[in-house]
Amino acid sequence: MPKGQSKPVAQNKKANHDYFIEETFEAGIVLQGTEIKSIRAGRVNLKDSFARIQKGEVFIYNMHVSPYEQGNRYNHDPLRTRKLLLHRKQINKLIGETKEQGYSLVPLKMYIKDGFAKVLLGLGRGKKKYDKREDLKKKEAKREIERVFKARQQ
Repeated sequence: MPKGQSKPVAQNKKANHDYFIEETFEAGIVLQGTEIKSIRAGRVNLKDSFARIQKGEVFIYNMHVSPYEQGNRYNHDPLRTRKLLLHRKQINKLIGETKEQGYSLVPLKMYIKDGFAKVLLGLGRGKKKYDKREDLKKKEAKREIERVFKARQQ
């Protein structure tokens, strides 16, 4: 792990199943009130989230951050749209890439780096059903090979 980076707080395991990830970008995230406390506690879900570019800014949608228990009236809407922080060059590159047919911005994981919450965004191309089946077959074959080797060693 790079210096200052902790283990992932949340991961989107479905992203690698549904997309061919071609490039990744690290983005900061604009948070309100007690959201960072919930994120540090690991109470965040990236499952159905996605990112979109609007008016030259990147936003993340459907990322669920649970309300903080001790937050009382300072809590926030769990599914609100949050702004992502990227450099202008990165945003311009993403605008060009996402205009192509079939490309999407998918949050892969969220982690804390030097005290700040970061989101790893992946530029992905959607997989077809037969691609997903092929991946599952490869994974199953790999598991079978490992099982045979383990049995041989004993």
